[in-house]
Amino acid sequence: MNVQLFIPCFIDQLYPQTAFNMVKVLEKAGCTVTYNAEQTCCGQPAFNAGFQREAKEVCTKFLHDFSGSEYIVAPSASCVGFVRNYYPKLFDNSSHHNEVKELQKRTFELADFLVNVLKVEDLGATLHTKATYHDSCAALRECKIKAEPRALLARVKGLELTEMNDVETCCGFGGTFAVKFEPISMGMADQKVTNARQTGAECIISTDHSCLMHLDGYIRHKGLPIQTMHIADVLASGW
Repeated sequence: MNVQLFIPCFIDQLYPQTAFNMVKVLEKAGCTVTYNAEQTCCGQPAFNAGFQREAKEVCTKFLHDFSGSEYIVAPSASCVGFVRNYYPKLFDNSSHHNEVKELQKRTFELADFLVNVLKVEDLGATLHTKATYHDSCAALRECKIKAEPRALLARVKGLELTEMNDVETCCGFGGTFAVKFEPISMGMADQKVTNARQTGAECIISTDHSCLMHLDGYIRHKGLPIQTMHIADVLASGW
């Protein structure tokens, strides 16, 4: 199966190894992965900040960069959720209307794609640690992803996964929310990390580096004995 790789801005700039690990995982699952080096942003930051016209220009470029019929897979439910749920509104009753409908059907977050499209759950990964999983708001509410990451993690040898309290509660990032409402955002991060540590976990795993970036910043600031890890990095461990 041919797959187009979409790498979000912050992963490209801050966590490139996660992108490389995602390629390893997809290739091990039998995919031929292509990467369009001309790709940029999905348009979500501008849209969320209220700049819809500017966002639409970026989104139009995304449509051009990812034209074709192949599946588009990204290590971010946040970006995937934006493409699936907001592109139809931006391009409603436009010349791109039908193109966007097709784009919705072929754009997937990594865990969702592995489990529901490729029907693969065991990637042969090994990671000896105790961990807990964080449901990102975008994965849970916009992409309806809940069981898929857990099914993949359950098959990682050596990984002990324990659910935290209030697992579906937001971590407090929310993009510019963390900047505009920093005290609230930090309070939410504190609650999330506290719940994670109460499980005895050494690691917080998620589909979204945006959440993990926020939590890791809080963890480092407080000097806490817990780390964060993207699910792509977990699935690429030990082989």
